[in-house]
Amino acid sequence: MKISAELAKELNLGEKSVQAALDLINDNNTIPFIARYRKEQTGNMSDDDLRTLYARYLALKSLEEKKEEIERKLKDLEVYNEDLAKAIEGAKTLTDLEDIYRPYRPKRRTRATIAKEKGYGPVYEILVKEGATERDLKTCLEGFEDSEEALQGGMDILAEAYSDDAKIRTLVKKFVRLTGQIASQEGKKSDDTYAMYYDREEPLKRIQNHRVLALNRGEKEEALKVKINFPKDLLEGQVAMMALVDNQVKDKQEEALKDGLDRLVYPSIEREIRNDLTERAQKDAIDVFAKNLKPLLLMQPLKNNRVLAMDPGYRTGCKVAALDEYGKVLDHTVIYVTKSDREKEAGEKEILGLIKKYGLQVASIGNGTASRETEQFMSDLIQDNHLDMTYAITNEAGASIYSASKLGAEEFPDLDVTVRGAISIGRRLQDPLAELVKIEPRHIGVGQYQHDLPKQELEGTLQGVVQDSVNRVGVDPNTASVPLLSYVAGIGPKLAKEIVKYREEKGPFHSRKELKEVKGMGPASFQQSAGFLRIVDAENILDQTAVHPESYPLAQLLLEGKEDQAKEMAREADMTYTLEDIKEELKAPGRDPRDQLDQVSLRKGAMGLDDLELGMQFQGPIRNVVNFGVFVDIGIKEDGLVHRSKLLNAPKDRRAYQAFDPSKAYKVGMTLSVEVIEIDKERGRVGLKEISSGPEC
Repeated sequence: MKISAELAKELNLGEKSVQAALDLINDNNTIPFIARYRKEQTGNMSDDDLRTLYARYLALKSLEEKKEEIERKLKDLEVYNEDLAKAIEGAKTLTDLEDIYRPYRPKRRTRATIAKEKGYGPVYEILVKEGATERDLKTCLEGFEDSEEALQGGMDILAEAYSDDAKIRTLVKKFVRLTGQIASQEGKKSDDTYAMYYDREEPLKRIQNHRVLALNRGEKEEALKVKINFPKDLLEGQVAMMALVDNQVKDKQEEALKDGLDRLVYPSIEREIRNDLTERAQKDAIDVFAKNLKPLLLMQPLKNNRVLAMDPGYRTGCKVAALDEYGKVLDHTVIYVTKSDREKEAGEKEILGLIKKYGLQVASIGNGTASRETEQFMSDLIQDNHLDMTYAITNEAGASIYSASKLGAEEFPDLDVTVRGAISIGRRLQDPLAELVKIEPRHIGVGQYQHDLPKQELEGTLQGVVQDSVNRVGVDPNTASVPLLSYVAGIGPKLAKEIVKYREEKGPFHSRKELKEVKGMGPASFQQSAGFLRIVDAENILDQTAVHPESYPLAQLLLEGKEDQAKEMAREADMTYTLEDIKEELKAPGRDPRDQLDQVSLRKGAMGLDDLELGMQFQGPIRNVVNFGVFVDIGIKEDGLVHRSKLLNAPKDRRAYQAFDPSKAYKVGMTLSVEVIEIDKERGRVGLKEISSGPEC
């Protein structure tokens, strides 16, 4: 199989572009560099397209290597033939290949292998012989000292032969997938969290991915017992028509077939189907994480604002940090807003002092423990003192991990971990991307079931999202932190440290060309990274843009108003996409692409669950997107849920609705107009529906 041709067919891409993309990746070019600066070769593939392409390439490559391995083993066993060659060539998955190789794989000691060792193979031969009679079987059995054991041995060999038959396994899998129901019951350890799954059945072909993960977790915690039910009698009739030979001992064949199915095939197939469901669900959950993470990273930064960063808490108080417009720590303290009136009044005086002393404009309040009380505290403070100030509720997921990390300690060695957490919450408002890159993406708190997902795959996918986001925005090497620089294409942690070291020792960079003087910045690293490193206030305006240095001659023609010459150069050098990108970039050199996105939701007054009434309408940002709906910030501590059935984009057709994926139409940070349709004060839950009109209150 020619992999590039297969990929082109699967992904509906040109084979030439596919091969060019693979060649570029295999030549150690980074995905962001290829997506941005090699569009002509790839046919304008996006970073997502390239990652999908390469992941599928690795899967197909692994499949081809497995085919070669199995062919080699079968040839060594001297059983390789034309039929096996065709079967191997037609295999689409690693499981298909395993089924083909199963009959020839060296086995551990089984009932069948023991029977063969004892010499009961002739009994098996009679059982499967076309036209064999009962007398033939009786005569064969008379040759053994224990005829009953010999008969059972022959049937054990036959049962295993049935279980190893690739055609039987394929039929069983297709039948179970089509007709099977995944059933769950209460397990050993009762847990109301899983009550909805007690005595429940759902068709395998329609079960949603988040429910697969929920069942798996419940089973792991022994709160659920899960199995697959299907009409065995109907299936066994179909298998019998395929497998049994016509002779007088067919009843023995049927008995062996049932034994092989019950003991060997069904448990194996159930595990395989459950594993397939899990892999599908995990992939979907990882995709949800990735789709949610990108808009969170690319949220519009709150530029040129001095921030009062607040990490709420009960027992240990609310940790507070004052930050200047660049995120530099001006001051820090701890106040108590949930204890005595005296302590609350002292906290008010302290916060008012910080606001006045440092000219703080916006408060960033973490959404964790005591967030509601801290929000009410700030709301009252703003209104009672007529402050020209606003606040935002900020997702604090991962802030505590950053604060206790090696990076947090290096950045603020003299500050307590709790203060570092507050600083992180404040900086997330000022520049979400620059701050969130300091935290492992899986800890940022978008998505679901992160603890049930394969860590390596989740981290690999999310790291790719972070890299794409960083390079899309661009990085100023004169101000960027080591973690932020590390995500720039072609750089990495070691070179990032050298860049920071260079600017600390020799001052700021004045041009991209100067980056070549950094230790470790070789030609390859410079080529990959240069277009993503923006030198603010550089003498050459192109150094402030996403135009790559290799395209400066073309860009210079445009700057000089020589568009016809630029078009001719682009045509001759096959740089059509590049020319259009340069034109777009020169419309607003150094523009931050995040400035075009929705702004963060800023408030002056607080609301609580008790203030809500059915029918109230709001506009708020989406905080999270999951399989079953979206969570929207409506100005209270608890994000409201718009169930997938209450989204305007939800299909009316039942089948289309079953396949509806909210993440394809809704993104984290997107503003939604919603109406309150359910208030559950006991569980702290708010049900919403999406509406087309704006808020009325």
